[in-house]
Amino acid sequence: MSENKSNKDDIESTQNDVEVNSEEETSEVHDLESDEVVDTPEVELSTEERLQQELGAKDDKYLRLFAEFENYKRRTSKERMELFKTASQEVMQAMLPVLDDFDRALLQIKKSDDESLVEGIELINTKLRETLIHKGLEVMLVKAGDAFDSELHEAITQVPSPSEDMKGKIIDVVEKGYTLGDKIIRYPKVVTGK
Repeated sequence: MSENKSNKDDIESTQNDVEVNSEEETSEVHDLESDEVVDTPEVELSTEERLQQELGAKDDKYLRLFAEFENYKRRTSKERMELFKTASQEVMQAMLPVLDDFDRALLQIKKSDDESLVEGIELINTKLRETLIHKGLEVMLVKAGDAFDSELHEAITQVPSPSEDMKGKIIDVVEKGYTLGDKIIRYPKVVTGK
């Protein structure tokens, strides 16, 4: 009987230990669950924040690339327009001496009595000039008495001015100037008064 009592005590003791262990495990599990519940939102928030940052970085990169591409398109469009405006600059510059020769020839031919010759040369001159004007070539309008501007005129010489009010002004235009679009392709050569 004493053995039975001893076995009974052992069983009760084991049951108490199991209950205590069970309670401890339950409280630990409960603590772990509450920790997991607390940790889980933090992990999700940090993942969400990280994804938001990555998304922000991608958006920023996209916007920068888009802006860079827009600038590239604008720049190439502007360069293309400039190229179209001045593509024929070399040809136009090569034609300028021909125009000068036409002007000198017309002055001499007008002294002739042959009206059909004068009319034919004037027609050719007019047609050539109109074609070049249509392509963007324009004569710079400069005349004697205009103020000299070193940005717009090329002074080839200075002569004593015939009057006081002609000092620093253009006395004579030796060679016409031309523009192609907004660009000066030949500056007018002038004589200025000193």
